[in-house]
Amino acid sequence: MDADEVDAQIRELAAARRLPPSHLARWLAMDAPSRAALLEIARGLRLRTGQLATALDTLEEIAVRERVNVAAVLDYPEVRRIVHNAGSTPSRASALLERLRALRYPELNRVREQLRTEVSALKLPRGISLDLPRELGSDEVTVSLRVRSAADLAHLLDALDQKRAGLTRIIEMLGGKK
Repeated sequence: MDADEVDAQIRELAAARRLPPSHLARWLAMDAPSRAALLEIARGLRLRTGQLATALDTLEEIAVRERVNVAAVLDYPEVRRIVHNAGSTPSRASALLERLRALRYPELNRVREQLRTEVSALKLPRGISLDLPRELGSDEVTVSLRVRSAADLAHLLDALDQKRAGLTRIIEMLGGKK
């Protein structure tokens, strides 16, 4: 497929998705391999408008930081694996965006993984759930208890008290303390 045909298909997809003109202009300003690679992924994963806009923004940021073109980012093994894996198209599209965010914000991803490890290490009993803030945009943790009797409540409260040091460590990590 030649560059003019790729550009025509990009315009067609952008019109169908009602992609903002600024995003379309940035997509068309990419080098030819990057335009074609993103078109292939956008079609293959049937990216919705918001997903496509997010992918464009994030891919450009990664490419600038890594000093490569967008096609090179889309050719990273972890990205290719998501795109070509089995599974539902919507779940692969979500996984792609999540992976791109992780590539764009490596320190945030490292902290997120460290927090997940800490939560897992707590080995909280069934009936207690610990929810970390979405995208770590807050320093609040939600602890939920599911109980059916006073005995369940007493058991879970005792378990929380025993896990106090680990919970404190997680809260301090969210607050920037290590």
